[in-house]
Amino acid sequence: MFERKRVSFTVAGVRCAGYLHLPAGADRVPCVVLCHGFSGTMDRLLPYAERFAAEGFAALVFDYRGFGESGGEPRQLADLDGQRDDIRAALAFARAHERVDPGQVMLWGNSLGGAHAIVVAADDPHVTAVVAQIPFNGFPKSVDNRDTVRTLRVLAAILWDAARGRLGLSPYYIPMVGRPGELAVTATAEADQHIRTLTDGDSATLWRNSVAPRALLRMMRYRPDEAAARLACPLLVCVAADDRETPLETTRVLADRAPRGELRVYPGTHFTFYTDPGLRERVAADQIAFFHRFSTEPAG
Repeated sequence: MFERKRVSFTVAGVRCAGYLHLPAGADRVPCVVLCHGFSGTMDRLLPYAERFAAEGFAALVFDYRGFGESGGEPRQLADLDGQRDDIRAALAFARAHERVDPGQVMLWGNSLGGAHAIVVAADDPHVTAVVAQIPFNGFPKSVDNRDTVRTLRVLAAILWDAARGRLGLSPYYIPMVGRPGELAVTATAEADQHIRTLTDGDSATLWRNSVAPRALLRMMRYRPDEAAARLACPLLVCVAADDRETPLETTRVLADRAPRGELRVYPGTHFTFYTDPGLRERVAADQIAFFHRFSTEPAG
């Protein structure tokens, strides 16, 4: 049994909204802070938080500034530095909570959130353990369903949005997920199924299939494997064998470079982690076992 409490904390004067899941009881417990991906929102992470809470962990989900229930403008713009600041603030909030053991706070991140979790933990010796699920570690050299013309269209959208940002204008948005041939950050034959999974038939979901693509410029130079090499705590990297968005050959480097890194490879693609309930349950069980192994180990 667990209870869910709506919470908030402030970063640079802007409110970040979240939900803290607390297992039954009065004792202080280990806590997992969950970090969503490039265009994600915290409501898509609630099933993971519920699973962790059912296993005796406190679990904090939150929206980065500019996404979901959190404040901040412009919307749907992934500010990499700002998102890492949001994670640090979430860690501070969790450690200060009366039901959380401040020496047993762990990070869990999905996709871009997995990259952020590694980078933040590399500079925070008090993080007990990190799980990075289908984590970003640089863009693939080639992208299926995208020829030179379509690649140039995406690049043009990125540069146009970046120029608008420098001029102080509103973002030029494009879809996060589209069908093959469409202008989108990710064009995949699984687009319709992926969108249905993310919205879950729920008109109240705060996930939007719309992003400001200028953030992709920063991501071109973002390589969390450099931070992984400095990571003091254990790291579990969970990846898909046929992932084309965060390919196995780049994500496995995170586990290889981390001094205490572990790699788990699962069947399917990047989107299988979203669309296959059976796989999600299997992955969550492995992650829970990993957190249990290290939740009693002194941090630092």
